[in-house]
Amino acid sequence: MSLSIGIVGLPNVGKSTLFTALTRKGGLAANYPFATIDPNVGVVDVPDERLNKLAEMVHPAKIVPATVEFVDIAGLVKGANEGEGLGNQFLANIRNCDAICEVVRYFKDPNVMRETGRTGAFVDPAADVDTIQTELVLADLGSLERSIPKLEKEAKRDKEMAPRLEVAKRLQAWLNEGHRAAEMDMTDDERAAAHDLFLLTMKPILYVANCDEDQLGEKPQINGQDAIPICAEVEAELADLDPDEAAEYLASMGLERSGLETLARAAYHLLGLQSFFTAGPKEVRAWTVRIGAKAPEAAGVIHSDFEKGFIKAETISYEDYVKLGGEAGARDAGRLRMEGKDYVVQDGDVMVFRFNV
Repeated sequence: MSLSIGIVGLPNVGKSTLFTALTRKGGLAANYPFATIDPNVGVVDVPDERLNKLAEMVHPAKIVPATVEFVDIAGLVKGANEGEGLGNQFLANIRNCDAICEVVRYFKDPNVMRETGRTGAFVDPAADVDTIQTELVLADLGSLERSIPKLEKEAKRDKEMAPRLEVAKRLQAWLNEGHRAAEMDMTDDERAAAHDLFLLTMKPILYVANCDEDQLGEKPQINGQDAIPICAEVEAELADLDPDEAAEYLASMGLERSGLETLARAAYHLLGLQSFFTAGPKEVRAWTVRIGAKAPEAAGVIHSDFEKGFIKAETISYEDYVKLGGEAGARDAGRLRMEGKDYVVQDGDVMVFRFNV
């Protein structure tokens, strides 16, 4: 299961610098708008100490962590929904992502323009968030204005289209009040219908406060949500250190984990995802599956044929696997379980699948 997160923000909030630090990929970072013309894409490992612990026990030929795809999308400006800046391209790139990570400027640097033609240390996170939300809302209203007439025609021919038309009209009124679509109260069926409208403001969103190093201990609130404080410069330094040096550096600043790990974990939580593991002499691997997934779906993450031919899964909790010394110890202690098609996978499960092909 791939996870794609679009990194967005106004020009010069530091999102391209953050992207470069997180992915160790050399996206162009410059002190002027639209330094990122085409979206840069970087696939990064999701740090998980459990994976390393399993590898210490199994001694595999390789370790394969779960991954997250970050997409650095060109900076947005006021009027993007009408084509200002790189408006249409920007909006199209967001549409292809699973979630939005909005970077908001918290750092103070008088040498970096906050917006075209303006210098100084002025920082206004609320205004930055409002600008982007307004542009996304307006883009969604434009989409609905085009979709609703088509839905009205389809609903006359097919009564099953009526619920989608109804929720589209409700969303149009809601968006006209300046709200995000995801914030509207909807039933599960209505949310499914709204998903098919492909609205930008239906996407889950998390906020990153790009801050100075001395602000890392703070807990900023952005748009009513807890934001993730990340210092792009610190992340860039961490990227050049080996694991032991990085851990020592983080500890010296009173931090338990890097910004990348914090961001990846927050993204997993935001999208309702978790990891399960397979462990053997060839490899120890982390696999991504949605919370609430049953065993056949987890098998299908490995290969679609596994889901079709699923019989059962030998399952050990991560805690039991480590405590009892691996698969053999868990089996001897009666902690290895045979789970069937109705088993709901738990975060950290170590699994071996049995199937017909």
